[in-house]
Amino acid sequence: MNADWMRDERPRLAAERILDVAAQLYVDNGITAVGMADVARAAGCSRATLYRYFDSRQALQLAFVHREARRIGALVAEEVSGTADPKDAIVEAMLAAIRLVRADPTLAAWFQLGDSGLAAQIAHSSDVIESLGTVFLGQAGFSGEETSRKARWLVRIIVSLLTVPGIDDSDERTMLEQFVAPALAAHDADERDARSI
Repeated sequence: MNADWMRDERPRLAAERILDVAAQLYVDNGITAVGMADVARAAGCSRATLYRYFDSRQALQLAFVHREARRIGALVAEEVSGTADPKDAIVEAMLAAIRLVRADPTLAAWFQLGDSGLAAQIAHSSDVIESLGTVFLGQAGFSGEETSRKARWLVRIIVSLLTVPGIDDSDERTMLEQFVAPALAAHDADERDARSI
């Protein structure tokens, strides 16, 4: 492969190209099996060049997850923008996120047996992913002092369903409608009542 793109492109585009190469390696080999040497070789650059863009394997993985989370977040926001009922909006947002991840092989690879622990670890410690959960809550009309905690809880549920799916799509929808949406709505109402006292 010709490595001229590393010199000719702007750094942001070079980093995007590296993330694209890493994504394909993640699909082909599994997340935990892909090392920096593998990415450098597939990208057609030296390891030293790769380390200029991503200082560690974890930084590369996190950059990939953040890029994809932002992309999925934008798609989900667009998909649920017209949903008026807060409970319906949060259920639809969560189901859309799950569906979009499952439909994309580069994202589904993160939730395969053996790699799902890494995905869960990144999801639970990522400010970017938490902020996307907060955006989903805000778009659905949920607010309150504990929005950050609610967002982390939603991320945990999404990761759980990606890792250990329900029986089928209908089963997952029913679980979210019966347990998640009412819990959020009740907690939101309790917070509003407490503020009005």
